[in-house]
Amino acid sequence: MELDDAGVAQAARSAALLAALDPEAVISSDLRRAEVTARMLGRLASLEVILDPRLRETHGGAWQGLTNAEIRQRYAGDFDAWVHGADIPAEGAEGRGGVGRRAVAAITDALHDVSPTGTLVAVTHGGAARSAIGAMLGLAQSSWTVLGPLSNCCWSVLEERDDGWRLLEHNAGSLPEPVLGDER
Repeated sequence: MELDDAGVAQAARSAALLAALDPEAVISSDLRRAEVTARMLGRLASLEVILDPRLRETHGGAWQGLTNAEIRQRYAGDFDAWVHGADIPAEGAEGRGGVGRRAVAAITDALHDVSPTGTLVAVTHGGAARSAIGAMLGLAQSSWTVLGPLSNCCWSVLEERDDGWRLLEHNAGSLPEPVLGDER
């Protein structure tokens, strides 16, 4: 699916903001909308975009292509459980744990080419991002839904520390700024 005019404008705005972070690497889902968005950033940052299918969105199995209303109507109990954190995927679908493992593997592999203080931008999709972040933070899988959804062309900022990953910003649409009281 292609980006419409609004999507192109959102992607261009995000690319300009994220380029100001001077990323060392950009990886992206190979699905078209993510790829187009990532390539905008790659051009501005003079970086090659590495496409990685491990950053694809969760495959919905029997739910794929249905609206939330249609899923609720056909699979009410399972869908409500899914929304509240249960990992009960539809027939033929991926579970959150599997999505988290594959997305984290893509991010971890890409970080090998980034300096310890450098920035990696991973362009993915809402469900894949939530699963990756939950896994990286070490949250119980049933708690990953505490991370709200991402709006189009918004991002999360994580920082690796000696004791693991820390979530600095979520569903951001502006550049990170130092926070008073930060213990660094």
